[in-house]
Amino acid sequence: MRSVDEHRGAVAAVVPRPRIVDLAPEQAVGLTVARDLVAPISLPPFTNSAMDGYAVRAADATAGAVLPVAFDVPAGRVDVPSLPARAACRIMTGAPLPDGADAIVPVERTDGGTEQVRIDESPEPGRFFRAAGSDIEAGEVAVRGGERIVPATVGLLAALGYSTVRVSAPLHVAVLSTGSELVEPGVPLRPGQIYESNAPMLASALREAGATAEVLRFVTDHADELLGRLAERLAAGDVDLVVTSGGVSAGAYEVVKDALAARGVEFVKVAMQPGMPQGCGTVDLGGVRVPFVTFPGNPVSALVSFEVFLRPALRAAMGLPADRPRRRARLTEAVDSIPGKRQYLRGLLRTEDDGTDSVSVLGASGSHYLRWLSQADALLDVPPEVEHLAEGATVDVIDLTGTH
Repeated sequence: MRSVDEHRGAVAAVVPRPRIVDLAPEQAVGLTVARDLVAPISLPPFTNSAMDGYAVRAADATAGAVLPVAFDVPAGRVDVPSLPARAACRIMTGAPLPDGADAIVPVERTDGGTEQVRIDESPEPGRFFRAAGSDIEAGEVAVRGGERIVPATVGLLAALGYSTVRVSAPLHVAVLSTGSELVEPGVPLRPGQIYESNAPMLASALREAGATAEVLRFVTDHADELLGRLAERLAAGDVDLVVTSGGVSAGAYEVVKDALAARGVEFVKVAMQPGMPQGCGTVDLGGVRVPFVTFPGNPVSALVSFEVFLRPALRAAMGLPADRPRRRARLTEAVDSIPGKRQYLRGLLRTEDDGTDSVSVLGASGSHYLRWLSQADALLDVPPEVEHLAEGATVDVIDLTGTH
């Protein structure tokens, strides 16, 4: 059987790089910049006052001096004259500093006069104004390629005059669950039917990881129907990746394997539990080549497979940081494990009073126990060579509380 690490590498190899698109900066929050963005102007673009007060020559504005107010400079004034000698001008925060001035006297340190002003405290040259280019100079790199856009980045780009920014678009993933037994929620169940849960679960996981996702419903256990449904949807060319659940094991009606094994998807057994049957590869359907990642149909197996294989590959492809930290935690109970398979057990993390982490196993290990997974905040990662871990032993834990 293939190891977990080997299959993780195989999945990462088929996940495509994202498309590059131009978006308004405020529409690109959470995405990564495709290339270096250079400042086209300096910030501030002109030297301006940091305070409401008076622009002066420091040598003229000693404590007790009374100076005529030559003019006012509100923010936004574009025709600012030079400051005459032995005079002041009233200036507002953000307004351009007039030529000749080398200091700002805050209004609180004056009598606030409008025709003439008394200076109560001598100013220091260079105080209380913002020099042009003191934040960033024109020609400097403002945002590095690969950086993730956050609200502060939007503010910087807007201040620099960027109306659009080139970013890596979220990967768009089509999610497909197969099985003649699947029924859409809200429809009364007949004997032998179950509500379809994997596709909305995986679509939600994809969106949480930073991708966009759509659910394709419904496909029965017939290879021709599966291929037809896929070809119809993929013809538009806007799907970056297809994720399937179910139909990949060794049964008689394994529709995904039957339809895709001869078309470029490699189906393997991975030495793990849950999630042994896996597959990935690139498929050509009607001249459109699209990568596929296939998961088993049991819901716990499907979501654990996503966390172990696809989530890290997706985020790396989109330039997003890994967001499921690994921690070492002390077991609150003994754990037995199947030798030869890497076990992923549902767990509850807790930080103890001494700052160390402990973890307890949550529920039974069966791959249909979705309730326990929905309550878990961690996956215990038990190596394949381990058969028993005693209470108090430490174990690697994937922290599921991290999000993008």
